[in-house]
Amino acid sequence: MNLSKRPDIDRFLQGPPAEIRVALIHGRDRGGVHERADILAKKIAVRPDDPFDVALLTETDIDSAPGRLEEELCALSMTGGRRLVRLKLGNDKVGPERAAAEALTAHAEGRFNPDAFFLIEAGALEKSSALRKAAESAKGAAALIIYDDESGDVARLVREALTKDRVGLTPEALDLFVARLPRERGVARQEIERLAMFLGPGSNITAGPADLVDHLGVEPEASLSDAAAEAFGGKTGAAQANLRRARAEGEGGPAAVRALGMYLGRLRRALVSVRGGAGAAEAAKSAGVFWKQEREFLRQMKSWNLAELDRIQPEVLDADRACKSTGSPDALIAERLVMTVAARAKRLGL
Repeated sequence: MNLSKRPDIDRFLQGPPAEIRVALIHGRDRGGVHERADILAKKIAVRPDDPFDVALLTETDIDSAPGRLEEELCALSMTGGRRLVRLKLGNDKVGPERAAAEALTAHAEGRFNPDAFFLIEAGALEKSSALRKAAESAKGAAALIIYDDESGDVARLVREALTKDRVGLTPEALDLFVARLPRERGVARQEIERLAMFLGPGSNITAGPADLVDHLGVEPEASLSDAAAEAFGGKTGAAQANLRRARAEGEGGPAAVRALGMYLGRLRRALVSVRGGAGAAEAAKSAGVFWKQEREFLRQMKSWNLAELDRIQPEVLDADRACKSTGSPDALIAERLVMTVAARAKRLGL
């Protein structure tokens, strides 16, 4: 069984089919992988941290004791509940991955304790990976591919987490905060918690963009959203410089492509509002444009139109898909997209 779509993965995590004995959860976002593994572990074991019912293994354990994995999968629960064997793999050792693949196949076929559940966490696995092939082909196994969160997923994550602390963000502030968040889910959650503490848990405050300046620590001009604004403004050199700066700060190609997509969406919303009778400044504000970028945004609205945005949209989508391919040169893909957008903007007179 191979699952890659978020709704299918969510349904599986809430209740895996009875015939499934093994689940491999893998992806580039290790925080996202670990979070899903935690959800599944709680469904399998009544006490997911109980050493009598649960075995927690790493690739070091497999290396140091070659028979350990099979022993844990054969062992019975000490308290009578369902046994969980949880293995966390890194990305740099072939031996443990091969051993995990062999154990997965044997356990899926019922050669070990049938009441044990084998849960494996791994980084992004190539299609040629023996472990991935085993999980996708075995009848008693499931392979869950975790892709980087989309902007909408991150925005929902932020809203849900802040609501629990009785604080919130305006749509403009939410766009700004999401654009600044790293796409590694574990780190993103830490940043959301930090924001909640900054706003004051239980304060019922709804913060706007200006309220976030001190919290973000750097001016929005240094963000990927600013690089996107420069690209759509035809400023190739400035856009590339900000892209390199963001890369040095740890932001990858997928985040850059998302920032370009979000900016395109703001332009589209503003132009649709103008077509519906709104003034340009009013349309820009309703689209969530940060006030310091408003003048430049209004300049761009005079040159870009909906037809031109429709022409550039497929290239943004193609770049987004390309960045999600395992082993893709995402930084190069993002830079090429920036140059494409900037060149199109220059042809429009910007």
